[in-house]
Amino acid sequence: MNNIILIRFNEIHLKGGNKKYFTKLLINNIKDALDGIDCKVEDIQNRLVVRDYENADEIIEKLKCVFGIHSISRAVELDNDVNTIKDYISQLKISGSFKCNVNRADKSFPIKSNDFAADLGELVLNNNKDAKVDIHTPKTTINVDIRENGKTYIFNEFIFAYDGLPLGENRDGLLLLSGGIDSPVAGFCMAKRGLRQDILHFDSFPYTSKLAKEKVITLAKKIKTFIGAKYMYVCSMTKLQEEFHIHCNTEFAINLLRRSMIRVANALCKKYKYKTIVTGESLGQVASQTIESLTTTNAVAEYPVMRPLISFNKDEIVKIAKEINTFETSILPYEDCCTVFLPRNPVIKPKIKDSEKEESKIDLLPLLKSVIDNIEVIEL
Repeated sequence: MNNIILIRFNEIHLKGGNKKYFTKLLINNIKDALDGIDCKVEDIQNRLVVRDYENADEIIEKLKCVFGIHSISRAVELDNDVNTIKDYISQLKISGSFKCNVNRADKSFPIKSNDFAADLGELVLNNNKDAKVDIHTPKTTINVDIRENGKTYIFNEFIFAYDGLPLGENRDGLLLLSGGIDSPVAGFCMAKRGLRQDILHFDSFPYTSKLAKEKVITLAKKIKTFIGAKYMYVCSMTKLQEEFHIHCNTEFAINLLRRSMIRVANALCKKYKYKTIVTGESLGQVASQTIESLTTTNAVAEYPVMRPLISFNKDEIVKIAKEINTFETSILPYEDCCTVFLPRNPVIKPKIKDSEKEESKIDLLPLLKSVIDNIEVIEL
């Protein structure tokens, strides 16, 4: 008998001929998450097993953050032998209501699932005077998973993880991370679909403080476990914003800033081979997130812009932020670059031609080049 941690996946089962590829990705991501912990990870056909470990709680906490995992269980591993399984079940101490579930993945096992569940339930009743069967709302469920690898796994609990797809091998996405609530959640949501991301942050020092930058670095470190981030790019928008403020219609300040952010992201995508840009925009939440504003932003994008929160309301976003432990950091009272030179009445329905007209009032390309050339790269 061995103590093991049993890992189940869900969506990977739907990948047909690509199932082996996604399973391999998941195993590699699990090994990355458990880096520095002595243990072994094994593929046992439609399940994964972690064995030869010391601290199960530590491993389970890390596994819960690995996308592609549906659920986790502490389990014991026995041989697929009727008497061995019965001997183990007969020694269990059960008080109160219980039921036995048997999953017979190994069809060569000599007793059918329902019949074997009844046999095991009878053993529990015979050896525990305070036990009683309740198939609807039992206090304890004894799960017996008889697998094709010749092993049976017995467990009581299902610890649910985030499911989704495992992160891909390459960092294909660039997450625009502000200091707010939304963008960390956006990165999390895209990672749940397998998109590994690095981070791009814009600041406006000295109009924004060093504490504001440190806040975003803290956020980046909190979400890097989920999104697989290795690098954070910090781009100063100060000079651009000053030029917009002096020479352009101030009502367009946020619109012009957002367009410039996308242009910077374009340059990083081109340089480092990212395939998509991820933002935390939600339709109608603020002036820069109307259909017209998003349209003028999209007009300068050279790569797909993913907006996973586009239909979310604030309560839905906050709920996820709390779950992934970014909310308390996000609400710290430090400004971000979008609050600098904020107009009293920002344009909410800009047209592309009007945005281009405002941009023509400054020498934009040299300014953008200077901004891009001076990007700070932080290894997370």
